[in-house]
Amino acid sequence: MSTKILIVDDQFGIRTLLNEVLTKEGYTVFKASNGLQALHIVENNMLDLVLLDMKLPGMDGVEVFKRMKQIQEDIRIIFMTAYSETEIIQKSSQLGALTYFSKPFDINEIRRTVKQFLYHTI
Repeated sequence: MSTKILIVDDQFGIRTLLNEVLTKEGYTVFKASNGLQALHIVENNMLDLVLLDMKLPGMDGVEVFKRMKQIQEDIRIIFMTAYSETEIIQKSSQLGALTYFSKPFDINEIRRTVKQFLYHTI
């Protein structure tokens, strides 16, 4: 059974880049450009990991994360942010996020971290 990863980012280029990299690694990748799309995907799929942008249209990443946890309690999240949002990052950590990446990020670091969290805890 393939490992399922959801990419949630309102920037098309980031979704495309991460999709390409993670698909080449052999993962099944879902993409969403906002929180509502992401929640719909979580409702219909058991996901292994979510890469979630902090700043999304309509509902921020922390709110999306809280709602995802209501749907799939053991969901694992890695946040992505282009901002230095210490307070939000601390809150997401308290809620159970695995880690976060600052944009622009190193794609090799993302690849390594995804593998680490997927296979260290499975």
